[in-house]
Amino acid sequence: QFQLVESGGGPVQAGDSLRLSCLSSLRTFSTSAMGWYRQAPGKQRELVATITSGGGTNYADSVKGRFTISRDNAKNTVYLQMNSLKLEDTAVYYCNVKVGLYDYWGQGTQVTVSS
Repeated sequence: QFQLVESGGGPVQAGDSLRLSCLSSLRTFSTSAMGWYRQAPGKQRELVATITSGGGTNYADSVKGRFTISRDNAKNTVYLQMNSLKLEDTAVYYCNVKVGLYDYWGQGTQVTVSS
């Protein structure tokens, strides 16, 4: 078994920046695609960004140009740099990895954006 531990969330004002981190104990981290998802109150969990083992990235339209996903394989960590935060970015942000047929999730970190 392994863990995904998110950190870096918190309360911010609109227009501010935050960087989320997800530390993984997955032994195959460097060869695994990683993702960030978020879930706002009363809404379904949605994809924010993904990064392949080779560094290829994909973003939800709502965050393109504002968020950047990256990874440091030496630290077994994936990051989400969030700039120009908006009220609608308020959510619990989850780190994700797919291993075989299964999805694994961290415990989530709350991001709250206020005006």
